[in-house]
Amino acid sequence: MKTDIKYDARGLVPAVAQDADTGEILMLAYMNEEALKLTLASGEAWFWSRSRRELWHKGATSGNIIKVSEVWKDCDNDTILLKGKAAGPVCHTGNRTCFFQKLTRQDAGA
Repeated sequence: MKTDIKYDARGLVPAVAQDADTGEILMLAYMNEEALKLTLASGEAWFWSRSRRELWHKGATSGNIIKVSEVWKDCDNDTILLKGKAAGPVCHTGNRTCFFQKLTRQDAGA
């Protein structure tokens, strides 16, 4: 695949999944070159699982796939943005998004 994506030393690039309609950030995961290629070819989100060390088709087990409508790269070519629609909750906890735990100044001990 011919892109100028800057993968890290492990061959990974961060990938943010965003709801295409609302702009809500759904999750952050990592992609290797193969995951990016599969995402572009299939129109569904694929990632690299750092813990399992294998390709991961988001929603293959839960059914909560992310249908990807657009794939963007940032100005430094080192982060991917996936815009799409999730079939259900994205987080493994059952929450719609992985970002449901708000931090406040009190969390910093201020």
